[in-house]
Amino acid sequence: MIDGMKALRVAVGLSALCLAVAGRSSAQTGGTINGTVTLEATGQPMHAARIVLSPLGRHVDSDEEGRYEFRDIPPGSYSIAVIARGLSSESQRVQVAAGGTQTLDVVLRLAAVHESVTVTASGREEETVTAIQSVATLNQTELQLKSAPSLGEVLEDEPGVAKRSFGPGNTRPVVRGFDGDRVMIMEDGIRTGTLSYASGDHGEPIEVNKLERIEVVRGPATLLYGSSAIGGVVNAVSRHQGFREHTHEGISGYLTGVGGSNNGRGGASGGFEFGTKRWEFWASGGGQRTSEYHTPIGKVLNSQTRLAQTDAGLGRYGEKGFLSFNYSFTDSRYGIPVNPAQEEPEVAELSPRKHGYAVNGGLKNLGAIDAMQVGTSYSDYTHQEMVEGETETAFFNKQFVYRTVFDQRKHGRWGGSFGFSGVHRDFKTVGEEALAPPTIQNTFSVFALENFDFKTTRFQFGGRIEHNGYNPIGLRSRSFNGFSGAIGLSQRVGSNGAFVVNYSHSYRAPSLEELYNNGPHPGNLTFEIGNPNLNSEKNDGIDISLRHQSARLRGELNFFYYHINNFVYLAPTGEIEEDLIEAEYLQHNSRFIGGEARLDVGLHPNLWLKLGADTVNARLTSSHTFLPRIPPARGRIGIDGRYKGFSVQPELVLAYAQNKIFPTETRTPGYAAVNLLGSYMIARVHTVHLFSAELFNVGDRLYRNHLSFIKEFAPEIGRGVRFGYTLQFF
Repeated sequence: MIDGMKALRVAVGLSALCLAVAGRSSAQTGGTINGTVTLEATGQPMHAARIVLSPLGRHVDSDEEGRYEFRDIPPGSYSIAVIARGLSSESQRVQVAAGGTQTLDVVLRLAAVHESVTVTASGREEETVTAIQSVATLNQTELQLKSAPSLGEVLEDEPGVAKRSFGPGNTRPVVRGFDGDRVMIMEDGIRTGTLSYASGDHGEPIEVNKLERIEVVRGPATLLYGSSAIGGVVNAVSRHQGFREHTHEGISGYLTGVGGSNNGRGGASGGFEFGTKRWEFWASGGGQRTSEYHTPIGKVLNSQTRLAQTDAGLGRYGEKGFLSFNYSFTDSRYGIPVNPAQEEPEVAELSPRKHGYAVNGGLKNLGAIDAMQVGTSYSDYTHQEMVEGETETAFFNKQFVYRTVFDQRKHGRWGGSFGFSGVHRDFKTVGEEALAPPTIQNTFSVFALENFDFKTTRFQFGGRIEHNGYNPIGLRSRSFNGFSGAIGLSQRVGSNGAFVVNYSHSYRAPSLEELYNNGPHPGNLTFEIGNPNLNSEKNDGIDISLRHQSARLRGELNFFYYHINNFVYLAPTGEIEEDLIEAEYLQHNSRFIGGEARLDVGLHPNLWLKLGADTVNARLTSSHTFLPRIPPARGRIGIDGRYKGFSVQPELVLAYAQNKIFPTETRTPGYAAVNLLGSYMIARVHTVHLFSAELFNVGDRLYRNHLSFIKEFAPEIGRGVRFGYTLQFF
């Protein structure tokens, strides 16, 4: 508590400084940007397109006449990006003078590439091309085309993102080789409250069909989100968005259905939003299920999955602020694939369930402060691990999260935000895998992120002070305090490119499991021995990125290097306990080095070449031992051919053999797999229809995922076909 009070005093002092700086801008005269959005195919005005003003972080929606307007904009240089369902336009630069008005009309068209924005990288909406951190964004259309039963499968094709797996129902994203407690999974900017990070057989139950987009921050994001984001962040952004600042008048929504062969896949979902004056109501529901899947060498037994989600909420949005409430319920069940070589294999299933409650609010135009946002979330998560229908272990994780952010009113070239956040967690386990004692965990932090925006240059710096405390029953309590800081530069190159460099110093407290686990853990295939004497990790890293976005060329080249002191890892001892490999949590220095590349080339307005690649090399620095479950180097070659609303996208997926392995790992051969995706889109002023069909693993190739805990007897899915249909109305 003493550490928390110290952090609170720092927050008060930091707030006073930022208020003093921001207060000097309250009398500033702003300008106006307006225009009209139209649909190229019909020439009609486009309703409900999102217009993003970057880097200010504001957004509005076009009205029934396709019109939009931003008012009270501080003088300066900005980018306008227009985002619509399945459509795209080029972002455009605009210069705003004090008291002046700029008119910018935009035409939307069907396109192979799309403008991307992110809210996760800096806490406000901005273009990914100029974001200080490396961000990958999948929009609604891409999510519907990639629709899969679990989050890791949806994201595994993104450069820098791989898939950890213990079967199809429990995949989780691995970012630049980082997994577990080093990659934070969030929904609408708040951590989900599940236990997917804690074990290889724990999934992250998120129904992707209900999402507006998924954003992946590659690399440390501890500055805004805390020590569990030392490797990256995956943020699932809902369609209703908890921090929306205004209503969508009228009704909008979606209906989607999916089905497929090989694994008997089927699913459907739907949702709506209804806005009237200052009120908005929303609700959605649906799910997916699969049966056991087939590989080129046979069926993988007990690999079935089921996921269902529903949520509902309401909000009131006024000129001075907003307040919203949302309730969600998730119910899932999936099997742990059975090793056919076992004489008497146990048939196990996991059944995660979660109740979630979120209250979000905000105030605008507070004089010295441009806006204040307050977010709170309470999640009640349980899951049972059942063998032959009987519950052997039950996990309970109750979590309360709060976060308050103050956006400073921009003063000339200077702007930014600051705030505080915290987590109260009540964890316990009952049964055979009760590895850690019941524990109360508390986290509190203060942070600030400041920007200097010049005409072609953006300079960003910030810091975070964080306290983490664990109070287990019957064991020694531990307390950790740490600082994370970052400094970055984004320099525009020409009118369509950017060179970005970012240095970060990141802190991570050991997780509860690393400190206190003691016992058999089949989910990680080990008998785990925690270490209550672990120290916190310290990461010093640099990210360098070169990006370009134009009408006929889109590309990104990233390089990263991280040196992590006191890196925590699970080290086998050579002993066998309860038929499992005994392993201890140890600490040594490590380093991660690698990069990602993506290039989209317009060979013709209707023909695009799409290339992608990534690689990461991770090892302990003293012994030069390679770290376990690091993805191999991968590549991707694809074509997107279009005619009016039709699109045909063949692709070749390549992976090198992974020979750089931990002593207890086995080598994974390389592979090449072919997929073929076809779609047809009908875009109108108030509706979008999307029909899709995908033939995956066309050659029925046998291949294995190096990050799978059970790759030896559960290779990846064989040849199959998937069909989908989505209707969006607005």
